[in-house]
Amino acid sequence: MLAAELSPVDWLVLLQHELLLFASLFFLLGTLDELAIDALYMVGRARGRIRTPRIDRSTVEGRAIAGPAAVIIPAWHEDDVIGATMRHLLDAWPQAQLRLYVGCYANDPATIAAATRAARGQSRVRIVVHSACGPTTKADCMNRLYRAIEGDERREGLRFRMVVIHDAEDMVDPAALPLLDAGLAKAELLQLPVLPMRQRRSRWVSGHYIDEFAEAHAKAMVVRDWLRAGFPSAGVGCAVSRERLALLDLQAGGSGPFDASSLTEDYELGLKVAEAGGATKFVRVRGDDGRLIATRAFFPRTLETAVRQKTRWVCGIALQGWDRMGWSGRPLDGWMRVRDRRGPLSALVLFVAYLLVFLTGGLAIAHQLGLARAPVVTPATKALLIANAASLGWRAACRALFTAREYGPSEGVRAVFRIPLSNIIAIMAARRAVAQYVFSLLGGTLRWDKTEHREHPAVSQEMLA
Repeated sequence: MLAAELSPVDWLVLLQHELLLFASLFFLLGTLDELAIDALYMVGRARGRIRTPRIDRSTVEGRAIAGPAAVIIPAWHEDDVIGATMRHLLDAWPQAQLRLYVGCYANDPATIAAATRAARGQSRVRIVVHSACGPTTKADCMNRLYRAIEGDERREGLRFRMVVIHDAEDMVDPAALPLLDAGLAKAELLQLPVLPMRQRRSRWVSGHYIDEFAEAHAKAMVVRDWLRAGFPSAGVGCAVSRERLALLDLQAGGSGPFDASSLTEDYELGLKVAEAGGATKFVRVRGDDGRLIATRAFFPRTLETAVRQKTRWVCGIALQGWDRMGWSGRPLDGWMRVRDRRGPLSALVLFVAYLLVFLTGGLAIAHQLGLARAPVVTPATKALLIANAASLGWRAACRALFTAREYGPSEGVRAVFRIPLSNIIAIMAARRAVAQYVFSLLGGTLRWDKTEHREHPAVSQEMLA
């Protein structure tokens, strides 16, 4: 049939067919990628190379550490939670050799006041005020904290053994600090899992974070650790040896170990340490009470704040990361970086898939009314659709199982129904991230578009047990 003879509805049928091929092929590629990780995970479990050891909490919690440790927390407009975070951390980690550094800005007096109240009577706390007006970037604030650490070392004649990075809303595990301290004997960068806390008033938006982290920090990260592929730090629950930070600072020409121009300095930190030949370790351990030793926190509970947070992740990792980090020479690391940076493409494919749902439904109605021909499904297209349907079922089952293991069967069931919401957030974040990236290419300055925190899990009644 000539193009001139095609009706508008016929053009829609052709469009639907082409979009179906596009989405199906890229979904299949994504499926093969995920199945490779699944297969490696199962092989590692079967061979005993991937396991989660258990420890007796009573012998670990409060145990003395081998040398001075600095904990750094950058804070901007965190007056609602910083006090609770500091008090909980100091109670959970009573080790005398611990020192907590909280970074604030001169134009944020509320956070300075809240941190000062929490530090009252605590000799282990330093409040560091940045001379620049905030917000700059999280990395810039951490560089200011690093300079404060150097100053204390010079004045007091001491040398910290490690620096632990946390966010202003984190709830630390009492056993975490001794574990990180012991791990420094084998690695220069150690990362604990992150466990988002359930919230009664946001079972869906905040809930989708528990699904994603439950699977990522129980499977993908442990596989990368087992394969000795460089993995990104999470920016919380991350310990770096003091000597490695000094080397990173030296490599940066003395501008600081954290790149102040990066939106995702945490992601880059782990990869930089691995690239420089430093050993990294993902520390996944359970206590004898069955609880994972991890960093717990509330994650965004509204659609707007979730999209804003994930925009920063996508822009920093997938878009800026391509420019800033390039590609490693090792094929294994290259594969992992492809996985890290596939967010915008995955979002595009998901958008096309949801568009196809509406387009196919509309064409089916038009066909029943005699306004359009039935779409032609070739054997190859049919095979792709069957493969992708099976893949969707497998992915949903994996998501449910990993979520149920940490949060119980009811959350495992909810995890399946939260998948569409997770996809929608990813699509919205990717569109916003591309716009931000283009803005930066045109000379714009990207600032710390941080998530605001109103409640802390250590004191809030929002938390579900």
